[in-house]
Amino acid sequence: MKKIIILLALSIATTSLWAQPKVKLGIDVLRDRNFDILQGKRVGLITNPTGVDRFLKSTVDILFEANGVELVALYGPEHGIRGDARGGDKISDSKDPKTGVPVYSLYGATHRPTQEMLANVDLLVYDLQDNGCRSYTNISTMGQAMEACAEYGIEFVVLDRPNPLGGERVEGCLTEEGNISFVSQFKIPYIYGLTCGELATMLNDERMLKGKCKLTVVPMEGWNRSMLFTQTGLQWVPTSPHIPHAESSFFYPITGILGELYVVSIGVGYTMPFQLVATDSIDAQQLADRLNALNLAGVFFRPIYLRPYYSVGKDADYQGVQIHLTDPNKAVFTDIQFYIMQEMYAMNPNLDFFALAPNRIRMWNQVCGSDFIYNRFSKGYRFETIRDYWHKDDEAFKERSGRYYLYE
Repeated sequence: MKKIIILLALSIATTSLWAQPKVKLGIDVLRDRNFDILQGKRVGLITNPTGVDRFLKSTVDILFEANGVELVALYGPEHGIRGDARGGDKISDSKDPKTGVPVYSLYGATHRPTQEMLANVDLLVYDLQDNGCRSYTNISTMGQAMEACAEYGIEFVVLDRPNPLGGERVEGCLTEEGNISFVSQFKIPYIYGLTCGELATMLNDERMLKGKCKLTVVPMEGWNRSMLFTQTGLQWVPTSPHIPHAESSFFYPITGILGELYVVSIGVGYTMPFQLVATDSIDAQQLADRLNALNLAGVFFRPIYLRPYYSVGKDADYQGVQIHLTDPNKAVFTDIQFYIMQEMYAMNPNLDFFALAPNRIRMWNQVCGSDFIYNRFSKGYRFETIRDYWHKDDEAFKERSGRYYLYE
């Protein structure tokens, strides 16, 4: 009897958990509308494991089972449809083992759907959880798919999802000519403060793509611009193996640019990806003291000692700082890594990040979106020399992008 009572209690608790989400995702709203815009259409779907409804059912399965909807093709970005590919691994065409629907790779020979891939499709649906940062390749996939739809006369539908960083944060200069790449596909800030549906509308209406497609955005219900993902009540599905928790998305822009140099550990290869910075040539306590003395808003630095399991510093004794967000709304995320580099270099001038990673400077520039950051910051590692440039486009972009807001 006790076992039955315990199981019943667990069942009630689980049911209560599922009742909590404050936000209906685009796929939830589309289902409530009986898939009206998909009825009678041959549908292609760009998605991965993050494409789920608010109760974690895959959008693949939802559309496959939907009456009046013919799901004829799936398109897998980085990490693949079912998340079975590692970051950076090339992916081949295949069949989805559960539904039998053909899967075309958008992270192999091409990032853009070809005419052959779209030959049997009337309408292409996009349902991916984004990370809120320009360098995260999901939005690049979205833009290239929109260009293909414009070229081949196919309607494009975005099932909207929250920006995990909220809709008010904008940081980082616009991508400049010469640094357009798959990790900085558009002339937008590093943190751009839009949902994928809002961004798609802006890209389309402002002719930031090659061609203009017929675009429909299915908006969320219950989301507002001040919401971080942790406030939505939604369950987090890892957007990639090193973004395992919703909070991980906060830390990605805090150390991700620094991490592109592969000179120090940023916790990738340890249990806290993007949440720390460590090496074997820095005193942890001194670094923490120097960083805390800067009195950066919304963040605290704690000494940490570790031995990474893989990647930078594998099996070596490292020390540095764990980054604690005491108030995410006050912290300026992208600035933090530049201050860390500044203080590490001041403590140990032999830790000349760019001199130690000359073959990564091109990627650094592409992720930063500008050569200026490297050219100026590499001369002494003082953040004050690039701060104004890094933030020069923030306010203007907020004003410009505000015309495309779907949510208050």
